[in-house]
Amino acid sequence: MDGMSGPHVIRGSVSLPEAELVWRFSRSSGPGGQHVNTTDTAVELRFDLARTEALPEVWKRRALERLAGRLTDGVVTVRASEHRSQWRNREAAAVRLASLLAEATAPPPKPRRPTRIPRGINERRLREKKQRSETKRGRSPKNWD
Repeated sequence: MDGMSGPHVIRGSVSLPEAELVWRFSRSSGPGGQHVNTTDTAVELRFDLARTEALPEVWKRRALERLAGRLTDGVVTVRASEHRSQWRNREAAAVRLASLLAEATAPPPKPRRPTRIPRGINERRLREKKQRSETKRGRSPKNWD
């Protein structure tokens, strides 16, 4: 909204458009005295991921797939009520949503290429194992019949 601390960047030049954010305020059950009971400090932030035009199509597909368990009709919801101030809760919710979307739209990690263990290392391990075995065998009592 007006006066928020700038656009909340997801990654690169892509940021959350204020027009697509839906804010809802309710009474917080968090910290505070009697005054908190009369003010709406808890914040619920909704972002329609399925219908947004702000994200590139590839990112949107990736996010919809990764956040499938969190979505309700394509809408992702984030709550914040840890601060006494509505303003700070709004900031916390927006930052949380931006980081959630950044994580969900991140490209998949490169597949791990298995490496071969050098033959020398394997031979040394077997040699040390054999030495240890000999040492332990030397400790056992001999069968003196």
